[in-house]
Amino acid sequence: MPAKAIREPHVAVSELNLKKTALRILGQRLVSPEVAYIQRTLGATATQKELDASVTAVRKMPWAKIVQPE
Repeated sequence: MPAKAIREPHVAVSELNLKKTALRILGQRLVSPEVAYIQRTLGATATQKELDASVTAVRKMPWAKIVQPE
């Protein structure tokens, strides 16, 4: 009998979910340009692992890559 693949549930990439993830992982909040960058890159939904990875990655990125030029 073949094993069933475990599918990870997707969560909304909302400001509230990003805030909760950042507080859980980093112990501090993200600033609005960081939130906007993550929402642009991930789209509407993502897995929790993808949210965790993007929150930690955005803090290591140079500011010029995060902020969109006006």
